[in-house]
Amino acid sequence: MTAPPRWLIFAVTVSGILANSVLTPNIPDVLADLGRPSSQAGWLVAASPLPGVLMAPIIGVMADRHGRRRILVPCLTLFGLAAVASAFAPTFEALLAVRFIQGIGGAGLINLAVVLIGDHWDGLERTTLIGRNSAVLTLSLALMPSLAGLIGDLAGWRWALALGAVALPLAVTCWRVLPEGRPGATITIAGQLRGAAAVLGRRSVLTVLVTGVVLFTVIFGVFLTALPVHLEQEFGLGPRDRGFILSTFALGASLVSFNLGWLRARLSARTMLVAACMLIAVTSAGLGFAPTVALVAVAAALYGLGDGTVIPALQDLITLAAPPEQRAAVMAAWVSGVRLGQTIGPIGAAWLFGVTSTATTMLVGAALFALVAAAMVVAPLPSDDPETTAAPA
Repeated sequence: MTAPPRWLIFAVTVSGILANSVLTPNIPDVLADLGRPSSQAGWLVAASPLPGVLMAPIIGVMADRHGRRRILVPCLTLFGLAAVASAFAPTFEALLAVRFIQGIGGAGLINLAVVLIGDHWDGLERTTLIGRNSAVLTLSLALMPSLAGLIGDLAGWRWALALGAVALPLAVTCWRVLPEGRPGATITIAGQLRGAAAVLGRRSVLTVLVTGVVLFTVIFGVFLTALPVHLEQEFGLGPRDRGFILSTFALGASLVSFNLGWLRARLSARTMLVAACMLIAVTSAGLGFAPTVALVAVAAALYGLGDGTVIPALQDLITLAAPPEQRAAVMAAWVSGVRLGQTIGPIGAAWLFGVTSTATTMLVGAALFALVAAAMVVAPLPSDDPETTAAPA
């Protein structure tokens, strides 16, 4: 099959992060406008990733059976239509419902972008492109909160949430550009599920799945839910300034992700992951206890170094572990775990800082990742697994 344009893969990835990146700097304003306390922030953030816990595996299986294009285009269309609807939500409950629907479409975006890379590139070229894709993602995460915060200041949060409508023209482009065929052999659903289950049952793959759950629990609990509230309560920052702080992490994340192939050629996956997990643990604590806004921004940038290493490295390991005819299903299982973390992180964090403080919440996130870093020292990884069936890294 002819490889799709790289810009198209990057665009699909960017669309997949819009549901929450345009929301987070405007969370306090959304809650105030709809008459809800700050303790409801967790439900607002979690509404979008929640359906992905169940939908991501289903979408993955369908993409393996029917081809990437036939599944990706409806996902983009649903995501874009829900973004438009969120701008008109009259109540908090209506906004939650629309964001839940948007999350169904979003469950197939970032994972299928990575699957497209795995379908067409191998080895260090695949690792490099997954890193570049992650760099585009983090740069978008840097720009979007600032842009959404600025729009929120100038025109209100509803216009900011409508930015996700960019997925609609992207759906048309994907239908015209992506090949229609399937990447793997034709097998029964039962055979497909057995094959995916065999890959997912390996201890090395389970290590990657569990790490993904904890990582996104911390990201969505600490960084995207507790930090915006912390910045308002402790420093009195408005949407624009909160968006700027949320964007600083991408400086480090983009630098590391863009050079992931170079780093991977010189360091083992284990060394990279242990160091990055420890950095996330240290900087998560720093976000909560930094005495000035400037130091919070520094901690956020250093936090990005860890995220910029761990996320694409885990994606690369999952892609490495799966054969083409099961790649979307296996990748979707990882995304399902990610969505679980994205769901329980905001809800748990909002409850925790509701009964303690935002700083304590960030300290708990730091402790979680310190444990992950310790476990990663001895845990098996797909890069060490002799049963790996995909092309070697």
